[in-house]
Amino acid sequence: MTEPLPHFDEDDPRPVPPLAEQQGATLVRLVGVMRRLLAPDGCPWDREQTFETLRKYVLEEACEVIDAIDQGDRKGLREELGDLLLQVVFQAELARREGAFAIDDVVAGIVDKLVHRHPHVFGHLTARDAEEVLRNWEKLKAKEKGERGVLAGVPRSMPALTRAQRIGEKVARVGFDWADARGSRAKVAEELGELDQAIASGDAAAVEEEMGDVLFALVNLSRHLEVDAEAALRGTIDKFTRRFAHVEKRVREEHGGWGEAGGGEQHLALEVLDGYWEEAKRP
Repeated sequence: MTEPLPHFDEDDPRPVPPLAEQQGATLVRLVGVMRRLLAPDGCPWDREQTFETLRKYVLEEACEVIDAIDQGDRKGLREELGDLLLQVVFQAELARREGAFAIDDVVAGIVDKLVHRHPHVFGHLTARDAEEVLRNWEKLKAKEKGERGVLAGVPRSMPALTRAQRIGEKVARVGFDWADARGSRAKVAEELGELDQAIASGDAAAVEEEMGDVLFALVNLSRHLEVDAEAALRGTIDKFTRRFAHVEKRVREEHGGWGEAGGGEQHLALEVLDGYWEEAKRP
């Protein structure tokens, strides 16, 4: 039996309710839009999409949400959260099309999970602080997942620094951790020594492995010092980008650009470039 085409009124005049009255009713309209786009006479591009083709957009939209948060841009955040929500609804509709699940299954699943993992709110358990809430969360999660293991829920596709920090957080909650930052700092020194040895040996594979160990140890130290390693590195990259933009500007002004610098394939002397870099660092 053919499923009837979804009805969607693009001229629906219903306004968005005031903040205090919003309960998520507009999600129904988004689902209606998506079902209309995926209908047989809907959008050819949308109808061609799969979970695999949408994968990159999920990551892209999540990163744009993070950018809006970092910029303190609430208007931008509202828009980017909408784009991310579209990906959730889009994939739920693809799942409906193949008979796996649909949006209400997605929402019901997360509601049930939240209620179950907050027994200090919805049950009789007590939690003295946020740290105890996290410990209880991990215990409940481990019980739900059975034999999956403490680290099974950390996605491999996460950015490496974020993944390393999440792994450190999770193993710390079951007691596998240094007592304080001093142990973590000593581990950084130990790994740097092993990296030096690998460099001296000329073994490229060993250098790569030890470099990874140094980075992992630095992320672990960041966690102990309550520093978000991913945010810290993004901040440094942004700072480098701003300063290098000044260097490029000075190269254009004084030397006509990189192509003219020194003539032919010869680069400007590092001392000259470093001088422009020091200019960029001045307030």
